[in-house]
Amino acid sequence: MSVIAEDSVRGGSVFKDISADDEDWQPTEIESLCMNCYQNGTTRLLLTRIPFFKEIIVSSFSCGNCSWSNTEIQSAGRIQEQGVCYTLKVKTKQDLNREVVKADSATTRIPELVFEIPPFTQKGSLSTIEGLLDRAVAGLEQDQAVRRAADPEVAEKIDEFIQKLRKLKEVENEFTLVIEDPSGNSFVENPAAPQKDEALDVSWFKRTAEQDMQLGIRADDDLDEEEPPGNDLEAMRNEVLVFNTNCPECNAPASTNMKLVQVPHFKEVIIMATNCDSCGHRTNEVKSGGATEELGTKITLHITDPSDMTRDVLKSETCSVLIPELEFELGMAALGGKFTTLEGLLKDIKDLIVSKNPFICGDSSSTDRVQKLHEFGEKIEKIIAGEMDVHIILDDPAGNSYLQNVYAPEPDPEMTVDKYTRSLEQNEDLGLNDMKTEGYQEDD
Repeated sequence: MSVIAEDSVRGGSVFKDISADDEDWQPTEIESLCMNCYQNGTTRLLLTRIPFFKEIIVSSFSCGNCSWSNTEIQSAGRIQEQGVCYTLKVKTKQDLNREVVKADSATTRIPELVFEIPPFTQKGSLSTIEGLLDRAVAGLEQDQAVRRAADPEVAEKIDEFIQKLRKLKEVENEFTLVIEDPSGNSFVENPAAPQKDEALDVSWFKRTAEQDMQLGIRADDDLDEEEPPGNDLEAMRNEVLVFNTNCPECNAPASTNMKLVQVPHFKEVIIMATNCDSCGHRTNEVKSGGATEELGTKITLHITDPSDMTRDVLKSETCSVLIPELEFELGMAALGGKFTTLEGLLKDIKDLIVSKNPFICGDSSSTDRVQKLHEFGEKIEKIIAGEMDVHIILDDPAGNSYLQNVYAPEPDPEMTVDKYTRSLEQNEDLGLNDMKTEGYQEDD
């Protein structure tokens, strides 16, 4: 039986990076009782460190008498301050080889199959995505013989579900794997580390009182001391708020979703979207999550390529849109706040000016007006197709609009951003002239 050398303890860490090339790093072997035949077997313990993660203890038991074996992992660190949730888009068979540390407190979900493994129903494991699927299949097959005798119909449905799980290993269609661990000690490998993994989303969350009690770090009588969830700003950023409203088209009851979104290289905004099930009307609106800027912003983009149409655009309610080559100006609040692409913004302008114009049809229409509007719509389509050399100007006196810089963090050669001091009239339009921000509690 090997032991951990004293110089390893005193001279350095007892945890080493996990590797198949280090032949000197052997597991510790301990004689222990087999819980299957109650004879003595062997437990092997390996203290190791997973790159870009933390230290763990890998435990493996095998019995030479009955051939029963078992493996599990335990975190060698403490319970983390926050829980962690890994969401992986499995797109190729290569993704099935990603290493996974699944703590016993973790919940595993596959939304496409409405499949969930609750916490504390499996021991912690060090495996791969494929290994997790095999383990789930083995767990479902364990009592199938008994089920076939007692309830053949249920057994048949489970067999069908097992086939669905096995089919996931072929990765014929993309599927999602979610591992949510309130202890924060689970892990999904990022093959591109330290670079960002586009297929893997990692988010942290604050544990609830019930999760703290499940982990044994909160007493049962401490439930009333839980802080209101609304006080946690990070939780609000990851949460979609839903509130009841009426549809602006048919006035039927509808729901509006609201979420805080961080726009890269800009600021935080609030996106609100309403979808009416009665008439099918959909609308979205964007509001700035911050204060009015000290200076106004004027963004000028020279359209040189059709790919410019894919740039993200955040147009606030106070932003005007100008196209000098068309002698066109759209005033503030005409389209409301929007978070879209440049193509989407131009299409919305065309719909507002042409398609939804009440004076283009009926008795109030005239041939000249209809002709001009149709010509304007055709020019907008040419701009979208990249067939016209024009400039798009976003003029926002509140400074809360944004146009994506595709060269970020380097300057965009086709885009200029100018800051300017607002005029008295612009401050009046924004309601800033009568706003008192200092000494407002003092009596005049």
